[in-house]
Amino acid sequence: MRLLIKDIAYIDAQSDAVTERGYMIVDGPVIEAIGPGDSGARGPFDETIDGTGRLLLPGFINTHGHAAMSLLRGYADDTPLERWLNDLIWPAEAQLSAQDIGVGAQLAMLEMIETGTTTFTDMYMHMDQVAAAVIEGGMRAVLGRGLVGLAPNAPQMLAEAEAFVREFEGAGAGRIRTNLAPHAPYTCPPEYLKQILALAERLGVPLQIHIAETALEVAESRAQYGLTPTELLHREGLFAFPVVGAHCVHVSDHDIELLAEGNVHVAHNPGSNLKLGSGVAPLVKFLERGVVVGLGTDGAASNNKLDLYEEMRLCALLHKGVLQSATAVTASQAFWLATGGGAQTLFLDQGLGLLQAGAPADFQFVDITGPRYYPRHSLLSHIVYSSHAGDVTDVFVAGRPLLRKRQFVTLDKEKIVAQAQTIAEKFPGTRLLRDQ
Repeated sequence: MRLLIKDIAYIDAQSDAVTERGYMIVDGPVIEAIGPGDSGARGPFDETIDGTGRLLLPGFINTHGHAAMSLLRGYADDTPLERWLNDLIWPAEAQLSAQDIGVGAQLAMLEMIETGTTTFTDMYMHMDQVAAAVIEGGMRAVLGRGLVGLAPNAPQMLAEAEAFVREFEGAGAGRIRTNLAPHAPYTCPPEYLKQILALAERLGVPLQIHIAETALEVAESRAQYGLTPTELLHREGLFAFPVVGAHCVHVSDHDIELLAEGNVHVAHNPGSNLKLGSGVAPLVKFLERGVVVGLGTDGAASNNKLDLYEEMRLCALLHKGVLQSATAVTASQAFWLATGGGAQTLFLDQGLGLLQAGAPADFQFVDITGPRYYPRHSLLSHIVYSSHAGDVTDVFVAGRPLLRKRQFVTLDKEKIVAQAQTIAEKFPGTRLLRDQ
């Protein structure tokens, strides 16, 4: 399918340049050309889209999450992380079937698609169900079967992780990438980590892991090993592999140095870390040290939104306030973390997160006719500080429409939300309100 988008404004994530009137040509799954003014290209085009009044942006990239936990949105709110996990979330997750997790992933995908996200990361169980949802829904995803060394079925988890990588790496016409996903140092003891690293070496895939999310985690690691979680992972050789470290909130300057030297990429989750009372990650120190960082939402049980528009704004504002510096994180930096920086964080080097010839055709349209986009001093600033995810009208992945004029194309919203409501009735002590 060859597509011409004309008379549209766009922002290039790499240079921050705003083009007020331009065009983009999409040929199948890639961007053929993009530039200012008229394309000057002759057809045939299968479709021509008039972009008047809209802004073209790269699709957002969510670098950390647990998609099926959308089923637990609002279930265990206002609870510290340790009790949230042990007393509420894990018992509820025990009620979920493989099919339930597929529905939960679809529910998360609905929310991410309508808020401009085209690529997401997942760490959970029954990843084959999530992969099937991704293939059907048309998104791009980086998926890893969650691994917990303290669980009685820890060896089985490793076998499932290997089988998943071998079956689904590159599936969905290349839209699915895989990794290994040890949950955290406190749930994956050193001996289990060694098995994971041996598997990573055989498979040649990256890893994703939670690191130093809470102060309690760090204190317990020091008490047990005499090391911070970051130091422990470094000692065990994890950083010899490509690693995405989620959260990295409670890290010392020495920890940051180890992350930088090991080229560990960081998934920054400001909303989730605030809601769980975990703290604020030292994003500015990461950036100053050259650590690659992307934005993540975490799961909807701890955020409760999978909305990178909100995370961008929160990221920019939060660090200004904490550091009492209006320039701590700029609009440009926040936008990059949600786009090209996110692709780099996930070790995806295919031009994802950028609008340029040869890059994957993953993009979104934003309606910029509303009052929040005037006067036009800076469209980039308006996107980060003024925009609303509800302004997204269209979303494409690999040149295929997933959302057109705010209507889902690949997923059945009514069916999915009805199934999700029924599944949630399984959770202990739950009280659900039903639509009237």
